[in-house]
Amino acid sequence: MEWLSVFAPEAAQRLAENHKEQLPLKGTSRERDFEPVCKLFLPWTAGTWLLTELDDDGLAFGLCDIGHGMPEVGYVSMDEIYAVKGPGGLRVEQDLQWRAKHTLSEYAAQARSAGYIRA
Repeated sequence: MEWLSVFAPEAAQRLAENHKEQLPLKGTSRERDFEPVCKLFLPWTAGTWLLTELDDDGLAFGLCDIGHGMPEVGYVSMDEIYAVKGPGGLRVEQDLQWRAKHTLSEYAAQARSAGYIRA
């Protein structure tokens, strides 16, 4: 679980809380449209993730954009994101200054229209 070091402690806690709250609601009309908890990015590429949930095994849920013009909402493995290494050993980072202004579905609609995540 080396990937856990990517998250500020408050973000990791809120992602886990959201996951626990959402779990019994998945697939129902009561499913929550959370504001993203955090923004992750790859400093040397256009890869960006706005995450709302995270389970104990590192499966995260949110808006994902690897920079090919097709952002999508879904699940992503933190093991896979963390395994990506860039120049000088750079890895995925959390944007500690970023704060959500919209719900995940609003960011997703904007991203589909623009072809990338605007955050």
